[in-house]
Amino acid sequence: MLGAVTTRTAIPATPKLGPDFARLWSASAVTNLCDGITLAAGPLLVASLTDDPAAIGGAAFVQQLPWLLFAILSGVLVDRVDRRRLIITADLLRAVVIGGPAVAVATGNVTIPLVYTAFFLIGTAETVADSASSALVPAIVAPDALPKANGRLTAVVVVGNMFVAPPVGAALFVLAAAVPFGVNAGLFVIGALLMATVRYRPRPRTEHARVAIRTEIVEGLRWAWSHRLLRAMAVSLCLMNIALMGALAVLVLYAREQLGLPDAAFGLLIASTAVGGLLGSVVAAPLQRRFGDSLLVRIGLLIETATHFGLALTHSPWVAGTIFAVFGLHGAVFGVVLVSARQRAVPDRLRGRVGGVYALLISGGAAIGSLVGGFVARGFGVTAPFWAAGVAMVVLTACVWRTFRPSMFAEPTPAVHD
Repeated sequence: MLGAVTTRTAIPATPKLGPDFARLWSASAVTNLCDGITLAAGPLLVASLTDDPAAIGGAAFVQQLPWLLFAILSGVLVDRVDRRRLIITADLLRAVVIGGPAVAVATGNVTIPLVYTAFFLIGTAETVADSASSALVPAIVAPDALPKANGRLTAVVVVGNMFVAPPVGAALFVLAAAVPFGVNAGLFVIGALLMATVRYRPRPRTEHARVAIRTEIVEGLRWAWSHRLLRAMAVSLCLMNIALMGALAVLVLYAREQLGLPDAAFGLLIASTAVGGLLGSVVAAPLQRRFGDSLLVRIGLLIETATHFGLALTHSPWVAGTIFAVFGLHGAVFGVVLVSARQRAVPDRLRGRVGGVYALLISGGAAIGSLVGGFVARGFGVTAPFWAAGVAMVVLTACVWRTFRPSMFAEPTPAVHD
């Protein structure tokens, strides 16, 4: 009888996520389809206009650049107004902007500056939408359900952004270059409509009316930097993203020249990441409970290092696809662990600003890597960014190995309370 009681009392360890999370999840699923279609169709569009690796890498850079410019300001906005409405507005703006390349391609007037401008504006809206969505999750689910919630959101990214949409985006581009961008415009509208069904309403935040934006930015910066774990995570991810995006910025050329893949198969290479990523999104929460955050983060550092060297060495699409699958599993687990730790640590009224600081370093690193990677590939070949990333990861892993010890992941106590 005691055994039966024990078993039953252990079941509610992961509470239900609730209807508002289900609606947020649905909206995220649709907008991630947009991101995945662009992930394949965007580089193919730029590559159809130029074969310059720096110009192709620049397309990824301009989409990441808004995180450098607006991440913290977007965080302030997220803490001041209704996060649900911000996401709706951002989705509608992205629908309008992505329609530009669709019309330009269809009429034969597409240029690289126009594509760069569209990607920059989409990236700007993304800083608001992503920051608001991340801040909204811990407000609508219980703290101990965050790994489960983040695992399901990661699954959406994996399935939509990397598994289903990239092959579709590449196929649509081959069919007609304007089609994937027109499809995205419609999907962003659908995402906004789904987000409008979320019934969550924020508590009044009247204190912001009396505080200058600069003061709020400083408060967010100080809180984020004073938290040892978040500081270590953000700096590490910034450096990891410089290395990673330096390599992935020229992935379309790597697929052509190193692996010999046709354009129609480029989306499949991206989708291979989702094979492991989907598994990772399912097992992340159980692995976290079984092995702890510290061990999973350390293993992730080793996997990321091996990924870069493996891709630099192989000429086989099958080997590359396997490496991307393992990398996808690592990325899903790594992301769930670190995002859950951050969401538990930060009080609600600071989540937008601290998330903005975090995004500034992480996505800023991705922007820098995207820019640098194109020039490295131009000067030394398409595998040079992968070799450079591998060496950088060896150095980073050696430097932060002791930092991510188990005691760093003890349940944090926020320095500022709601």
